[in-house]
Amino acid sequence: MAPPLIQLKDIALTFGGTPLLGGAELSVSAGERVCLVGRNGSGKSTLLKIAAGLVEPDDGTRFIEPGATVRYLPQEPDFAGYTSVRDYVQGGLRPGDDPDAPRYLLEQLGLTGEEDLARLSGGEARRAALARVLAPDPDILLLDEPTNHLDLTTIEWLESELAGRANALVIISHDRRFLTNLSRATVWLDRGRTRRIERGFGEFETWRDEVLAEEEREQHKVDRKIVAEEHWLRYGVSGRRKRNVRRLADLQALRQSRRDCRKSTGNAELVAAEAEKSGALVIEARSISKTFGDRAIVRDFSTRIRRGDRVGIIGPNGSGKTTLIQLLTGALLPDSGTVRLGVNIEMATLDQHRESLDPSTTLSDALTGGRGDSVMVGGQPRHVVGYMRDFLFLPEQRHTPLEALSGGERGRVMLARALAKASNVLVLDEPTNDLDLETLDVLEEMLDDYAGTVLVVSHDRDFLDRVVSFVIVPEGDGRWQEYAGGYSDMLAQRGADLRRAPVKTAARSVDKPAKASPSAPSERKRLTFKDKHALETLPKTIAALQADISKLAAQLEDAGLYARDRKHFDQTSSALADAQQRLAEAEERWLALEILREEIEGR
Repeated sequence: MAPPLIQLKDIALTFGGTPLLGGAELSVSAGERVCLVGRNGSGKSTLLKIAAGLVEPDDGTRFIEPGATVRYLPQEPDFAGYTSVRDYVQGGLRPGDDPDAPRYLLEQLGLTGEEDLARLSGGEARRAALARVLAPDPDILLLDEPTNHLDLTTIEWLESELAGRANALVIISHDRRFLTNLSRATVWLDRGRTRRIERGFGEFETWRDEVLAEEEREQHKVDRKIVAEEHWLRYGVSGRRKRNVRRLADLQALRQSRRDCRKSTGNAELVAAEAEKSGALVIEARSISKTFGDRAIVRDFSTRIRRGDRVGIIGPNGSGKTTLIQLLTGALLPDSGTVRLGVNIEMATLDQHRESLDPSTTLSDALTGGRGDSVMVGGQPRHVVGYMRDFLFLPEQRHTPLEALSGGERGRVMLARALAKASNVLVLDEPTNDLDLETLDVLEEMLDDYAGTVLVVSHDRDFLDRVVSFVIVPEGDGRWQEYAGGYSDMLAQRGADLRRAPVKTAARSVDKPAKASPSAPSERKRLTFKDKHALETLPKTIAALQADISKLAAQLEDAGLYARDRKHFDQTSSALADAQQRLAEAEERWLALEILREEIEGR
């Protein structure tokens, strides 16, 4: 076996009195492809930072082969000291590195290099950070969640790029397909310690389940032995003092071992509160279209979604996935065509935009709405602590502010809120974000058991293959197409991957309407507080205007109104025209902000 380029031995680290790592190890030789897996909060990112030399452990040793180069991709890149993306990427080069590498990588990642670092979206920041660590072509790449904020086209490009390189890799990711395709060895970090198998992630889950089952069998043997020894202590103590003292000491050691045993974290218990069945037909769209300025978002699209269907909506960033799902669920009116919702529809939505959660709100208040100790789950009250346990939260976390939770924990909060509402249609926006592999498995099982209909927006190829019955993908120029099966089935039928729109100059004219209306957002890369508030309130405003228009139109249908009360007829006509104008402006404003948010958040 080749000598290691990087090696960690007996690493120990304690945070706040709680051991995080104890005896953890990591060894990577030239060209090895290692995935580092474990539950949320198990210390994977910390171990990778120790390998990168950014965190000093309490105990243990770190060895780097002299002359070996290491590049670390953090979840949150630091742009301090740089003004443009090109400067930032070139700043990672060493003397003698290929000076053309940054230009090639930026082009492949859909960036010009002229972007202002202070105004980058989440997806752009991730792509810039990837270009910086890839450009020097280091001996070892340490990648912490490299697919975060990336769309499917970029994920597949990155996968192909890494597969063709000779770098040694250590990858942390929640994207199972990405790990399966790239890894050749797996390190499992569990309860502070590491185990390793010389097999890729594709075989990890079966091996992990076997290890946990054997551990449970061994613990059961210890429990039975303790019971037997305690029975002897009560009824079988003899006069042989030395033998009894030794046996008592052994019993105490067994008890201490049992107390010290750190059990594996259980799985979340995800159950969606289900309403009565909907009608057989859930959604019917006929020739619907929606444009923004001179840009067609949806053009002449038709579909029928029936009860029990699992629909995946996928596509590159900015392709209009959010707009399409809003049209299909009735939250947005099409410019032309019709959308008909079936009878008895009860819809629950998982909004994965976590900024909608007040970071200072406690976990308990986020689940109860600040109303006492009970959560309404399917219309029935449950104590908040019991409901928290279903989603792997400890009772002592009840008063923890949301800003102190990890990304995976906040993802579980969003799931808990969405699944509490009784529904027969689930609309899930990136439900897999930051969830650990075990919780992903439980989510998939829950969706399989769910009797209603599911619409899901996701970039997780494995999740799509396991969950959906058909996918809807963009074909360009506002055209959308259905394909039976999951993501892999779509590729087989389509015969080609999805493609990102070609990169433009800094002006990005492809995303601008021909005539910018006063309500359209400017080309900044941040949503202001006013924008975020508008995104939350405009759907209610639109619904209220639609209701007002229906009432006013119904009044004008009275054939005798004009002759009977000319003044009232004129007032109603004027009010109807005004409401229709305000509705058009509200829809235009909402659509503009949704497109901007979709681009910013790296969908």
